[in-house]
Formats: sequence, structure tokens, C-alpha cells
Amino acid sequence: MSAPVDDHPTVSPDPEPAPVRSGDDHAGNGAGRRDRDERRDRASQSFWTLVVGVPAVFSVLRLAVEAGGELQTTLLLVANVGPVNLIAGFLTTAAQLVTTVLVAIFALGAVFAVSADAAPDAAGPVPPARRPLFARWADITPAWLVLASFLFAMVTWELLYLPLLLPAVAAAFQLTPERLHERLLPRLLLLLGLLAGYGWLVLPTLADAWDQRDVVALLLLGGPPLLACVVAGPLPRAVLRPLAPVTQTAVLVVLAWAAVPVITTPVLPLTVVTVTSTAGGSEDVRGHVVAVDDVNMTILEARGGVRFVPVDRVESQVLCPNEDELPRHRLRIHDFHVEDSLLEGLGRRVRPVHRIDAACRTPV
Repeated sequence: MSAPVDDHPTVSPDPEPAPVRSGDDHAGNGAGRRDRDERRDRASQSFWTLVVGVPAVFSVLRLAVEAGGELQTTLLLVANVGPVNLIAGFLTTAAQLVTTVLVAIFALGAVFAVSADAAPDAAGPVPPARRPLFARWADITPAWLVLASFLFAMVTWELLYLPLLLPAVAAAFQLTPERLHERLLPRLLLLLGLLAGYGWLVLPTLADAWDQRDVVALLLLGGPPLLACVVAGPLPRAVLRPLAPVTQTAVLVVLAWAAVPVITTPVLPLTVVTVTSTAGGSEDVRGHVVAVDDVNMTILEARGGVRFVPVDRVESQVLCPNEDELPRHRLRIHDFHVEDSLLEGLGRRVRPVHRIDAACRTPV
């Protein structure tokens, strides 16, 4: 017998059609990713241009200023001052400026970044296209460069300004008191212990500053530890929008303003060369030795102009220190003057006696 035939076969329902994504959505997402990548690349290029290009430009400008604006003298310095010595001299004299700018960028950039990522209102996070410039620089900066900048600042900044690194570190690495311990009592004990250690370092200096009515030293030594406890964390959106462009512009303006004394700093060491004159006496030539060969010693005189002195007429040469400004503060931190950096303080301990030759005291 044949099997019965079902007169009403069961028809399975048609599956729901898959949603069709239009080509415009694909194009929009791809265009958005490309735009973010382009902005990230531009931020990376601008950051490395600032870090590498600005010192190079300043070094060349220093040669032009040192030459008195004369083209031939500038070419003479360019031919005899190597690029390695030029960059090394720039870093030696402008280390505080370079590290200050980098620390400010990393600290402000980290605060702006967490503020842009937060969503305190219905507007949501700030799109990558509208993130502050310093925040984009902080995003693309490797961690080793941030850490190296802070370490370099720690040994080159004056001790008076060194406490400012505390809020800068807290802002750059987003260190809040809550990260010390999850419980309130241990957290307070740790904070008190850290403040007590800091007080042991600077309390005698603060007492001297109070006796001398040195308000600047009191603020610079006493304020940063308290500021470090509250500086991390996101800012309200209403504060971020006007603060970011103003702060970024101010940092760049301060960089340009502080670069003027750096550019005018001499590239070569100041010396006084005693030269035998043709009349039988001697003459002191004050200036900077540019080059020495078998025939002549080339000296860029302090009063201007280049002088070629035969080497057989050179009697002696002494190195003269720069005329340092008078100290503004009469304060010390554990035998270190507050206007010395750690490197300078250690150097003065190794060479505590600084003899100035009589030829350096007499202008010629």
C-alpha cells in the first residue's frame, strides 16, 4: 500500500530578512576612522616637531645671535661648532625650559584626556576630533618619554620649584588619594605619613622663609603637596571647554617668552687669552675661542668681531665663569641652596672653592 498523502503540507515560515546595511553607513564609518587616524597622525607629527625641531631651531638662532648678526661670523661658527656640541650645549643651558614645557604638556594633557572621556552630561564623551591638543599629544606619547621627562626635571629644576613636580606627577599619572588604599583610615594614615616625610625635608626651610617674610618661597614649598591631593580627576565639561584652549595657548606663549634668554646665552665658553704684543708687552683678549690650528687661534671677541691670533704669541688662557645673578632667596634645604638644582648642588660639594682669575674681573 502506498503511504498516505498529506493534503495540507506544513509550510515553514520565511525567515526574517537580515538587516541590510547601506553603503552610506559603511562609507561613514570608514570615513570616521580615517579622520581619526589622520588627526592622530597630525598630533604625533606636531608633538615630535615640538620636541625635536624647536631645540634645533633655537640652536641655530643662538649661533646667529652669538655672531652679532653678521653672516660671515655666523658661517664661521657653523663650520666650527659641531651639531653634537651644539645640541649638548643647548640641553645644558636650556634643560629647565625643555623639561618644564614637557611636564606641563603631559600633566595638562592627562587631565584634559580624562575630562574629555568622562560623560558628566547628556552630551556624552568628547569626540576624538574635538579633544584638546594636549590630550591628543598625551595619547600618542610613549610612557618612557613621560617618565624620562619627570626624572630629568627632578635633577635639573631648582630646588625651590621642585615641589611643583608633585601635582604634575599626580596629574600626569592620575594619582588620586583613593588609589593609595580602598579604606578611608589606612588612606589617611598613608597621606599623613607622606606629608610628614615631606615636612621633615622642608619644615626648617619654611620656618626660615616665614622669618624672612618670603611669601614666594612659602607658597612654592608649602602649596604643591596639598594641590597634589586634588589635582587629578576629570574636570567638568563647562570648565574644560574654555580652559583647554586658554591653557594650551599660555604654555606656548610662555615657551616663546622663556626662549629669549636661552637664545642669547653664549654657545662657547668665555675665556681671557693673554697675547704677547708686537711692542713687547702683553694684551688680554676677552672672548670665545672658536677654533685652534697649527697657525692661528680664532677668537670671537666679547666686544664684537673675530680676531686671529698666532699660536706662538699666546702666553696663557683662563676660563671665566658667567656673571651669575645675585641670589634672590637666602634659604637652604639640607645644605643645598634653594636656587641650585640637585646636579648643581652636588657639583658645588665636589668643587666647593670657586676661584675667579683677576683677568676675568677686569673688562677689556
